[in-house]
Amino acid sequence: MSSNSLDIQRLFNLEGKVALVTGGSRGIGYMISQGLLQAGARVYISARKAAACEAAAEELRQYGECIALPADVATPEGRQALCEVLADAEPRLHILVNNAGAAWGETYEAYPESAFDKLMSVNVTAVFALTRALTPLLEAAAAPDDDPARVINIGSMDGLHIPTVTGVGTYAYTASKAAVHHLTRHLAVELGPRQITVNAVAPGFFPSKMTDHLFDVRLREIEQNSLLGRVGKDEEMAGIAIYLCSRAGAYTHGTVIPVDGGTSINPRHVRVTNG
Repeated sequence: MSSNSLDIQRLFNLEGKVALVTGGSRGIGYMISQGLLQAGARVYISARKAAACEAAAEELRQYGECIALPADVATPEGRQALCEVLADAEPRLHILVNNAGAAWGETYEAYPESAFDKLMSVNVTAVFALTRALTPLLEAAAAPDDDPARVINIGSMDGLHIPTVTGVGTYAYTASKAAVHHLTRHLAVELGPRQITVNAVAPGFFPSKMTDHLFDVRLREIEQNSLLGRVGKDEEMAGIAIYLCSRAGAYTHGTVIPVDGGTSINPRHVRVTNG
């Protein structure tokens, strides 16, 4: 073991890195984008709605260089356009965060089969297709030995356990996020030898537009289900992303990291059976 002291500033520094965060205009994508910017990276964010994407980029520019690339990554055409614009602007991509996704809740009896088609396409197929399309840029950024390129897939704690507090079924969502976790391991086997690490983050409840209504009606139960008794904070999502993208996380590969306050391992969940 080396006796040299650690250079903490270098360990978590992302200066000179280029990142793309899909779904970066709000929620977890926004938190991660802010963290990467404050660690020194140049960050491109994509979102389906151009106005929202540019507005978020404008807000994020207070932390560093942020560029809006509006695109619908759920469609082959949208992914192709995004990749072409990014490749024209950057010869290398050091960090890809596959965050864009969708959810669907409904009772068991009424749950539509079409929800599975939509969510598997957005949450799983798009992750694979975009990662594959951007692999040449990631390979160009990968440095040997200790500074690989990085892919972070945003899964969910609901891909690790069955949620109990929403009051409705999220069958396609939980299945798609479990698929994201396993796809992450499969991509890690493929891309590790190319000096590209692939990891997944499985968030619990964080404040976002998606959770606003649920927090209004279920916050007490959500907090009870966390072993830490609370929901997550923005800095905690930013922090895990900075770790995985920095030298500190260079040897972390093929993992699924829950960031959920222990919710997914809590044996005594509060259960809500109706909305």
